Amino acid sequence: MSIKERNEISDDFKWKITDLYESNSLWQKDFDAVSQRLCEISAFKGKLCAENVLELFKLKDDIGNMVEKIYVYANLRAYEDSSDTFYQGLSDKADSLITLYSSSVSFIEPELLSINENELLNAVSGSIYTHYVEDILKSKAHILSAEKEELMAQVYEIAQAPENIFSMLENADLTFDDAVDSNDKRLTLSHGKYSSYLESTDRKLRESAFKAYYKSFYNHKNTISATYSSSVKKDVFNAKVRNYSSSLNAALEPNNINESVYKNLIVTVEKYLPLLHRYIGLRKMRLDVDKLHFYDLYTPIVDNVNTFKDYESAKETVTEAVKPLGKEYIKIFKEGLESGWVDIYENKGKRSGAYSWGAYGSHPFVSLNYDNTINSMFTLIHEMGHAMHSYYTWLSQPYIYGDYTIFVAEVASTVNEALLMEHLLKTTENEKQRLYLINYFMEQFRGTLFRQTMFAEFELIAHEKCEKGEPLTFDTLTEIYKKLNIKYYGNDIELDDEINYEWMRIPHFYTAFYVYQYATGYSAAVALSQKIINDNGAEDYIKFLKSGSSDYPINLLKIAGIDMSVPEPTENALKVFEKLLIQMEELS
Repeated sequence: MSIKERNEISDDFKWKITDLYESNSLWQKDFDAVSQRLCEISAFKGKLCAENVLELFKLKDDIGNMVEKIYVYANLRAYEDSSDTFYQGLSDKADSLITLYSSSVSFIEPELLSINENELLNAVSGSIYTHYVEDILKSKAHILSAEKEELMAQVYEIAQAPENIFSMLENADLTFDDAVDSNDKRLTLSHGKYSSYLESTDRKLRESAFKAYYKSFYNHKNTISATYSSSVKKDVFNAKVRNYSSSLNAALEPNNINESVYKNLIVTVEKYLPLLHRYIGLRKMRLDVDKLHFYDLYTPIVDNVNTFKDYESAKETVTEAVKPLGKEYIKIFKEGLESGWVDIYENKGKRSGAYSWGAYGSHPFVSLNYDNTINSMFTLIHEMGHAMHSYYTWLSQPYIYGDYTIFVAEVASTVNEALLMEHLLKTTENEKQRLYLINYFMEQFRGTLFRQTMFAEFELIAHEKCEKGEPLTFDTLTEIYKKLNIKYYGNDIELDDEINYEWMRIPHFYTAFYVYQYATGYSAAVALSQKIINDNGAEDYIKFLKSGSSDYPINLLKIAGIDMSVPEPTENALKVFEKLLIQMEELS
């Protein structure tokens, strides 16, 4: 079946971006107004003092919120269809506005640091800006002079080039050969369809899709290698300029996260890799194959289980699953599913994968490429977890704290996934279906806790090599990834050449040291889901969702009862995986 054009999909299945702006002309009106208002901020340059900081903060929040809304609208429109040149143009204009805005506010932090510290703290005492100012004072060593900060703001667009180049290559220019099934039928391959093909019970289709997919990335190996190398160099440059000890330190310290959290994750997961090796051996046995390949990792190992889940049924199921979070949560959750938060199906040029995004003052938006599988249902509840986190934060926090860090972002989404799994296991009586679900739960561990930690280790090695002045070529990066595949997956799987190119297709690598938070978030979420179900932990969890960025992420999670500064949550999550593995082994 061919992929539809955007205009061939009913509006009933699309998000309502008009909730942000009813028309492009209204967007343009705000764009023009904000462009003119930037001088209001610049008027404070060289004049900032304890007496006028609150006035500036309020002005900055007002204009910043408008800039955010303009930027989100333009890019959500562009993500609907990357071949639409009109909205690509709006996106470019929004990028330029962000650069101008960043430049106009770049003097603020350096000038704040020139004010007497006691006078500054007294000026904001009792206001919403106390944590914001304390955080700036903490980062004093990494804030540059006003002139240098303005220069850094002006090169923002250049610094975004690696990510933008990769995004355009992946979403607009990359094409795939057809996949072929066991009946020699040719099937259209796309980012959205790739995952569903790998879940197929048709091994020829899985192998064909796997090889065709990676062939397309391999054909651009030099371009992607140069693009990623440039991204890493950007990270290293920024860390040096801002006086951080490393690019990892630069990514973690602003959120008050110690490097030991990152490195302890890798050490802890490596300690439990024998469990993953046992699982790989079990998968090989259950599939009854002489050689297990990487394209065999996603297909169910339980025969004759119906994995079809149409969108309407999925909505009912996920709504039931979140009931432990209380009536208010359910009410908002249902409204989101029914009132234009979600863009459901794939179309040509639509951004791959799934995500939640939005702007303070509106409701959040969720983009899916729903393909009527259980996996898509889990993706739905995952992204709605992000959306609910945003909703509660925007409802409860002022604009200055209306975001949340990546470290806690994945907790809200993964708690929802864990609640869905618990709901399905409790309501499924068929033994084969339950076995399928247990395996699906184990796959979440493999794909999130183990795989994302492997990604995190790859990023760390790549950045450390760059910091030592070593080149990051295609061969270098592929060799790093190959060794990690061997270490993580063990000897019971064939090391297909294609899987060693997997690093080339991971968009999150262009946001340095992002992916480890999937693993830490998953560990926290497994523990939280148990507290919510067994210990009436929903009230504290909702408090956490409402907290935004009003404190540092480690402290925010403590509100919900989880301490991620120590290895125990990760260890406890891996012990849950071990219990699931034992159940699978006993039933096999």
